[in-house]
Amino acid sequence: MGEEGMMRRAQWMSPFGIAILVAIGCGGGTPQDAAATIKTGDAETPMQLAQASAEAQPAGGAGSASVHGTVRFDGTAPPREPVQMAADPVCQQQHTSPVHSEDVVVNENGTLKHVFVYVKEGVTGSFPAPTTPVVLDQNGCWYTPHVFGIQVGQPLEIVNSDPTLHNVNAKPRQNRPFNIAQPVKGMKTSKAFTAPELGVKFKCNVHPWMSAYGHVVAHPYFSVSGSDGSFAITGLPAGTYVLEAWHEAYGTQTQTLSVADGESKSVDFTFTAK
Repeated sequence: MGEEGMMRRAQWMSPFGIAILVAIGCGGGTPQDAAATIKTGDAETPMQLAQASAEAQPAGGAGSASVHGTVRFDGTAPPREPVQMAADPVCQQQHTSPVHSEDVVVNENGTLKHVFVYVKEGVTGSFPAPTTPVVLDQNGCWYTPHVFGIQVGQPLEIVNSDPTLHNVNAKPRQNRPFNIAQPVKGMKTSKAFTAPELGVKFKCNVHPWMSAYGHVVAHPYFSVSGSDGSFAITGLPAGTYVLEAWHEAYGTQTQTLSVADGESKSVDFTFTAK
């Protein structure tokens, strides 16, 4: 049976059959253009609206200091590769504009999107995990958001918003891996991480172009650069901190800074084209 036939059968297969289908899938791949348009019933919704809530959301703690800044990009932006979704017609039919990779997204203002910025050193004390979940949505056969932060113990809600089979394959090193199937639209699965860990990759074995990265930290002091390259971390107590910026293609950079009570300090990072 061809791949398209396997996708159609996924709607009525038994759990055992689904497990077999997931097991024979192939993983890896690259993501899509956040500006692509997804069909939602009779309407069309830009993907950037779905991602807006995940962009540059400042973390908060009990202190009164804050750090904000911009992640800049130096050099010529690499071309973003087109993503081919023809292997699953359900995926392809949900898009009315071209879809492109998200591994390197240089914004129009010359900044870099999808950079995880967090306090690597200097935080003391313990921080209860929020009860509000971080949501990882599969919409248009794409993970939204592409990069996210989550606290140790905080629930991660994984949602299938597509009328096709998805499989969520996470391979952390410091936490317990999982590989789950979500064959029905509207399915939700809750997970949590027990230890800090950067760069937990999520992929779909059924749709190898899907990928996302989660960053697990023990405190609330983190942010992700958005469509203007900005980030913000609030609620810091006075102190000296090591701030780290992580990007999936360009690695990490660190800066050390000190903040006083009530102070707002600006810190920029610059990643250079390879």
